[in-house]
Amino acid sequence: MEKVLNDQITKQITEAFAEVKEPVQVLYFGSKDNCEYCNETQQLLEEVTALNDQLGLSVYDMQEHQDIASKFNVTNTPGIVIAARDGVEVTNLGIQFSGIPSGHEFSTLINDIVIVSKRESGLNEKTREFLKNLDKPVLLQVFVTPTCPYCPRAVLLAHQMAMENPQMIRAEGVEATEFPELANRFNVRGVPQTVINSGAGSVVGAVPEQNLLAEIMRVLQN
Repeated sequence: MEKVLNDQITKQITEAFAEVKEPVQVLYFGSKDNCEYCNETQQLLEEVTALNDQLGLSVYDMQEHQDIASKFNVTNTPGIVIAARDGVEVTNLGIQFSGIPSGHEFSTLINDIVIVSKRESGLNEKTREFLKNLDKPVLLQVFVTPTCPYCPRAVLLAHQMAMENPQMIRAEGVEATEFPELANRFNVRGVPQTVINSGAGSVVGAVPEQNLLAEIMRVLQN
C-alpha cells in the first residue's frame, strides 16, 4: 500500500513531535457505509501515530462501537478524537475533528497532538479563569476547508479552550465540504466559521482569543 506521507513530511512531523511530552491517544471512528474518506483518514492516522512512541491509535467502527462513539460524542465519520492517555486511562479533552484533516488542516492535527501531550492549552490567564468556571455547556463547531490557510488557527483556538474544561466544552473541527448539510444548517458562507451552541452565536474568521471569548460570554448571558 502506498504511503500517504512522503519522506519530507514525515521528517517535519518527527521534528514537531520532538516536543511531545506525555502519552496521547488518537481515537478514530470509521464506517463501512457511505464514508468516502474513511480508509484514507485511518491510513493517515496510522502513519502519523507510528512516528512517536508516546502516541497510540484506537480504531472503531461507528456501527459496532456505538457506545464508545456516544461516550466521546462522535456522530460523524470519519471522526477523530485526540485524548490524553495515562497508563490505560484515556481522558476525553473535548477535542475532535469531523472529516479528513487534509490540506491546511493536517497542521491542526499535528499541533493538537503536541498541545495535548503537554497538557497545557497555552491560553491567557483571564480566558482560562472564565472557562474553568463555566456552569453551562459550550459547543464550538469550527467549519473549515482543506484549502483555507486561516482555518487551522481557528480550530486550534477552539481545541485549546476545550482543554481548559472538557466537562463543559466540546470543540469540533468540521470539514465543511464533507458535511454540507451541517454547514448549510448553520448558514456557513465563509471559513473559518465558529458556530457556538448550535447557532446561538457565531464568529467568522480566525479571530483573536478575546474575540471568541466575548462571543461565548454573550451567548451564555442570553
